[in-house]
Amino acid sequence: MKRSAGILLPIFSLPSRYGIGSLGAEARAFADFLHAAGQSWWQILPVGPAGAGDSPYASFSTFAGNAWFIDLDLLAEKGLLEPAELEWARLPEGDRIDYPAVREKRDRLLRLAFSRVEGQEAAEARAFTERNPWVKEYALYCAAKEHFGNTPWYEWPDEGLRQHEAGAVERWRAELAEDAAYHTCVQHWFFSQWEDLKTYVNSLGIGLIGDLPIYVSLDSADVWSERREFLLDREGKPEKVAGVPPDYFSEDGQLWGNPLYDWEAMKANGFGWWIRRVEGASQLFDAIRIDHFRGLESYWAVPAGSETAKTGAWEKGPGMDLLGVLKSWFPRITYIAEDLGILTEEVHALREASGLPGMRVLEFAFSGPDNAYLPHNFPRNCVCYTGTHDNDTAAGWYANAEDREKAFAEQYLGVSGPEVRTALLRCGQRSVAELFVAQMQDYLGLGSESRLNVPGIALGNWRWRLGPGQASEALAAEIRAMTEVYGRCEPLPEAPKAEPEDRDENTNGIEPQE
Repeated sequence: MKRSAGILLPIFSLPSRYGIGSLGAEARAFADFLHAAGQSWWQILPVGPAGAGDSPYASFSTFAGNAWFIDLDLLAEKGLLEPAELEWARLPEGDRIDYPAVREKRDRLLRLAFSRVEGQEAAEARAFTERNPWVKEYALYCAAKEHFGNTPWYEWPDEGLRQHEAGAVERWRAELAEDAAYHTCVQHWFFSQWEDLKTYVNSLGIGLIGDLPIYVSLDSADVWSERREFLLDREGKPEKVAGVPPDYFSEDGQLWGNPLYDWEAMKANGFGWWIRRVEGASQLFDAIRIDHFRGLESYWAVPAGSETAKTGAWEKGPGMDLLGVLKSWFPRITYIAEDLGILTEEVHALREASGLPGMRVLEFAFSGPDNAYLPHNFPRNCVCYTGTHDNDTAAGWYANAEDREKAFAEQYLGVSGPEVRTALLRCGQRSVAELFVAQMQDYLGLGSESRLNVPGIALGNWRWRLGPGQASEALAAEIRAMTEVYGRCEPLPEAPKAEPEDRDENTNGIEPQE
């Protein structure tokens, strides 16, 4: 990875007339902004169908795309939606996503668009299914989930379907064929639009960084259709679930509740499920951030039914057995290790053995001169962030920092007050880290009200939206100037100087009067 810079902005945070960001014109406009700002990377959170709490990290599928990101205007260009229907779908611009309103309008319009699919569009959807075998299982899972009142798969009344028995699966596939076809078509639309967007972004010299959450949701097509990969009982219930112990994010730890992998079984079959998973992610992203990397060395296993994550214990992860397979299968993928949390010498050793760049978060840095997240302690092979999607904005962090932390930050950065935000950005830009990434909110100077996520809080996250016009030419020029001066982008070529006009040497160019 060459010396470069990028900005973190989720797809859902893009401006839109329809209440949530999409893969259409506004996404291309933000790519243009990044290009003008001298950025080489656009970091995007997971783009799967969001589950509990509207979280992109609690998806119903690790392979599928989020239907709400499908651009309605692009569907209208195909003749699948009418102008009056688009007008009905409009929602207030605001800086917060109203998920219930988005859900109601988007589901109705996508169903309406599907009812008009025929001919070439229908053939393309069928071809997409043939190229992507996971779609059949995901589409049936969605259709069955809706049929049974949106209950999780392990509560479906048909035991054969719950157990994913072949006969029951085929009976319900025939019974729910129309609804399954709808969900198949939605995935065709998502991936078609994504491919077009990615081609455009890449044409500007910008790469996409995506997240690969280490775990998947219990109520997901992945666990329902491939439960042999997970540690579950006969009824599909986990005895232990995923989380992390108490840390700087939460004094109770974080109880994620995801099922744990059967790592022994996965290793025995050559980690085939992970190979398919990373192959799918590689079609979406140019670089993949492996979320919760430390869980590959040791993971926190919490007894099912626990109220907090305090009662868990560390268990051994797959380590280089998995990472070696993934690196050999996908040697051209750029990986980033999200090596945050409680780290041990074994975790550091695993990251070094893998050769993956780790992360350095400036908002964690200001406890004293020996802090590994201070730029003078960085290795080159790392990615520096002001803060991640789980952190406050830079302005919000400074406003809420403890007095001792704030005082050291002011001493280290050489400024105080509102100037700290800009100094923090410059601090990351001039560091030796190969890549520097800041949240878009940090360049805008927004406070805690614009935070993306507060770990440990189930509701109210993943709602912040970029306003129309906030990604301005003036801001792009400001970011580019900073990025240029610290060698993270090539300087813009100088405009050619105007040739001087031919002038009479004797008159100094002044025409004689008559």
